[in-house]
Amino acid sequence: MHTEVENQKKQLHDERPAQQQNPPGSEAAMQPQPMAEDISYKAAGKLEGKVALITGGDSGIGRATAILFAKEGADIVIAYLSEHEDALQTRRRVEQIGRRCLTLDGDVGNEEFCKRCVERTVSELGKLDILVNNAAQQFPQKSIEDITAEQLDRTFRSNIYSQFFMTKAAMKHLKEGATIINTASVTAYRGSPELLDYSSTKGAIIAFTRSLALALAKRKIRVNAVAPGPIWTPLIPSTFPPEKVEKFGSDTALERAGQPSEVATCFVFLASDDSSYITGQVLHPNGGEVVNT
Repeated sequence: MHTEVENQKKQLHDERPAQQQNPPGSEAAMQPQPMAEDISYKAAGKLEGKVALITGGDSGIGRATAILFAKEGADIVIAYLSEHEDALQTRRRVEQIGRRCLTLDGDVGNEEFCKRCVERTVSELGKLDILVNNAAQQFPQKSIEDITAEQLDRTFRSNIYSQFFMTKAAMKHLKEGATIINTASVTAYRGSPELLDYSSTKGAIIAFTRSLALALAKRKIRVNAVAPGPIWTPLIPSTFPPEKVEKFGSDTALERAGQPSEVATCFVFLASDDSSYITGQVLHPNGGEVVNT
């Protein structure tokens, strides 16, 4: 089974053609489809009875995390922007596994929407145990001179303001043993010349994670982050030119892009009691790039 899954990952890399989409991108339109679920994964009830709110949960890393959380026993709330078909597919899979799933569309850069997400989660599913701040946008530019004030504001609102807003709204509902997991990026550590604003938000997420972990330690609420490397998600064909998409991830030590299912296991680990003595830390599923943590 392990060999079969590895062959599938390699095939997904080898057969990826040049392609491009309009932002925010659709997983349904990607060729090949990202690997949201690893058939060899064996659940162990690590999140039994928990309720998780995942921003950007419609596709990519968010979808894969929602599926694994459901397999581990959690009910799921997905907040997403406008990718209705992707969100529907994720909800169907979560419900097929046997867990409840609520989908909420809106802009996580808007504080009122974040408040509504948390309140709907608690009113319809009864509580909130796990918050995954995963939603993000990026807009590559050749020069800092091309980054408008509007783009800068949009990137920061989507990527880091949203994490403040969602966490702030969740605070009164999170009890001892709750977990918060923020999605950062390898770009926070090594930078990216064409993603200046995006990389800046990801650096801010690292500082936010470490500071929030210290702030919530006495309440026994753990806060950690995941900093993925190149992962095959809708963000890639919807923001990079076709020639870059075709070679995406080939410069890693493992010579391929990662799959969302290979990142989702990090979120399961950090959400579960397996990581009970870990807070303020960052996991690095990045294909072999050594970063200064």
